[in-house]
Amino acid sequence: MVLALPPAMVLSAGLGTRLRPLTELRAKPLVPVGDRPALAHILDRLRAAGVPRVVVNAHHLADQVVAFARSQAGDVLVSEEVELLGTAGGLAKAEGLLGEGDVLVWNGDILAEVDVAALVSAHAAGDRVATLVVQPLPAGQGPVGLDGQGRVVRLRKESFGDETRGGQFLGIYVLGASLRERLVCPGGVVEDVLVPAMASGQVVRALEYTKPWHDIGTVESYRAANLAWLDARGLASWIAPGATLAPGATLDRSLVGEGATVDGEGTLARCIVWPGARAVAPMADQIVTS
Repeated sequence: MVLALPPAMVLSAGLGTRLRPLTELRAKPLVPVGDRPALAHILDRLRAAGVPRVVVNAHHLADQVVAFARSQAGDVLVSEEVELLGTAGGLAKAEGLLGEGDVLVWNGDILAEVDVAALVSAHAAGDRVATLVVQPLPAGQGPVGLDGQGRVVRLRKESFGDETRGGQFLGIYVLGASLRERLVCPGGVVEDVLVPAMASGQVVRALEYTKPWHDIGTVESYRAANLAWLDARGLASWIAPGATLAPGATLDRSLVGEGATVDGEGTLARCIVWPGARAVAPMADQIVTS
C-alpha cells in the first residue's frame, strides 16, 4: 500500500536576527544557497517525496515570500502573519490552508537530505503523537534525549525518562492530528505542545538522521552551507549563467550568482556573490550582496 503523505508547513516567518545584515535585504528562507534560494531546496525535497501541498508562513519581508510563492508551480500557499505568532501560532493560523490530520513541519532555515517518506512512514506506526528528526549525540548532549527504544525523553531541559543518547533536533517533524488540537496562538510547538504532551505520558519518538545538514541561521553557517553545496557537486567554484567574470579575475571556492559581476584582477577566494551584485578581486571570505 502506498502511504499518503500529509501536507507540509515550512516555517519562514522569523526575523532572521542572527543572519543580519543579510536578512535586512532578503527574508531568511530566500537567501541564495548555491543556484537557488534556500526555500527552493526545501520545496524540491518535499515535491520529490510527493507531498501534496506546501504552506509557507511569512512575516519579515513577507512580500518577497509571497512573490516567490507566486513564481512556483501553484503548489505553494502563503499564510501571512501581521504579527509574529511563533511556531505553534503559525501552524494554528494556517489550519484552513493545511486542512485536517497530520502535518509535516520543516524549519525554513534547515537544509537536510531527510527521507520524507521514511519520516512519514515511521510516524504512521501509530504509537506516537509526533516524530522528530534527530541527529544522535552522546548521552546528555544536545537539546534532545532519547531512550533505548528511540523515544524522546528529554526536551528543553525537561526530562521524562531514562536517557541513553542525546541528540540535536533538526526542526523537521511530523505533528500528529491530536497535537494540532493543542496548538496555541501565539505560542511555540516545543514548549507549548510537545513538552506538555510528554509530561502527560504521550509518546514522542525520533527518526535518527546521520547525514550532513545545515542551519543557515548565522552568517558563518550560511557560508558553510554554500561551500558544502559546491563540495556535494564536486565543484571547485560556480558561476551562474548571465554572470560576468573579468579577464583578470579567477575564482577559488567561490559562488557567483545570476547577473552578478566580478571585476578587478586577482582571486575571489571562498566568496559568495549574490545575484546582481558586484565584487572586485582580489577578495577573500566575503559575502557580497546587491
